[in-house]
Amino acid sequence: MTGVLASQQIAKLIDDGAISAATPYVDGQIQPASLDLRLGTVAYRVRASFLAGEGRSVADRLAEFEMHRVDLTNGAVLEKGCVYVVPLMESLALPAGIQAVANAKSSTGRLDLLTRTITDGGVEFDRIALGYNGPLYAEICPRSFSVLVRPGMRLNQIRFRSGHAVLDDAELQALHAETPLVNGEPVIDDGLGFSVDLAPQNGTLVGYRAKPHTGVIDLDLLNHYDPREFWEEVHSDNQQIILDPGAFYILVSREAVTIPPMQAAEMAPYLAMVGEFRVHYAGFFDPGFGHDSAGGTGSRGVLEVRCHEAPFVLEHGQIVGRLVYEQMSELPEQLYGRDIKSNYQGQGLKLSKHFRA
Repeated sequence: MTGVLASQQIAKLIDDGAISAATPYVDGQIQPASLDLRLGTVAYRVRASFLAGEGRSVADRLAEFEMHRVDLTNGAVLEKGCVYVVPLMESLALPAGIQAVANAKSSTGRLDLLTRTITDGGVEFDRIALGYNGPLYAEICPRSFSVLVRPGMRLNQIRFRSGHAVLDDAELQALHAETPLVNGEPVIDDGLGFSVDLAPQNGTLVGYRAKPHTGVIDLDLLNHYDPREFWEEVHSDNQQIILDPGAFYILVSREAVTIPPMQAAEMAPYLAMVGEFRVHYAGFFDPGFGHDSAGGTGSRGVLEVRCHEAPFVLEHGQIVGRLVYEQMSELPEQLYGRDIKSNYQGQGLKLSKHFRA
């Protein structure tokens, strides 16, 4: 068994006790190649982001950095610019040979809600060691908007793998020849490169920029908020925009991407030296994303972009990231898209599901 574990294999890990939860699992929690993780009942406001470090527990570090506790039972606001640690309902007792990686869900990333998983003894965010046995925690830092959260909300997800699953460039070229992964000629260099679209076929709208002073977003309210209260439209008539330092943008990839049923993918930085900006990723692409068999016919990647110290000119077609493809261990029983009514199949430029179209 080598590769990323599929939904039915994740269900077996649950049955075998390798994944346990404080409360019963809910419908839709198991995705084609990942498991959604749920917030517990308390959030710890901490002075700074931290990792537990070798030989230390998150509980030990919380005693060191905790400022106060927030009861989430009846809902509570996590304030913009603050850092919180929330124990998750799920915990792990992974078998030998199984490791995991976590990432923010798509809607989480599109709200600029920095959410990372930390573990006891952990020395990296979002990376869970082989055979890890212990609790899971979410570190949450709202960057653009304050948010109202409740226990059971699913802000991040976890993917399990056995052995080496990443496709090298030669394997990626062969896969593209068999099933086109993008519309057009692929840029394959340590993954599949993708670029930004600043030349829309219709009109001049190329993205959105988060407003600096807004109300609270209740994460349970879908298709609810007027986007004009939270976002400014970004237009371009010359195939470029200037990114402002500290500002957060929603843009879209030029390429329509396909993830075949026996592969999964994860977004990764293209090069640290490409400019004064960072594309923040809600990183997992499930099997079937953009694929014909799941009602996709190519789906574009939404880019969550934050500019750093200096204004930066971003131009149409500039490569800003890459997709690292991985082999599935088994064909998932359900694919992203039509089977599970996924929110972002066939997407173009699109805000999170909390905003009205």
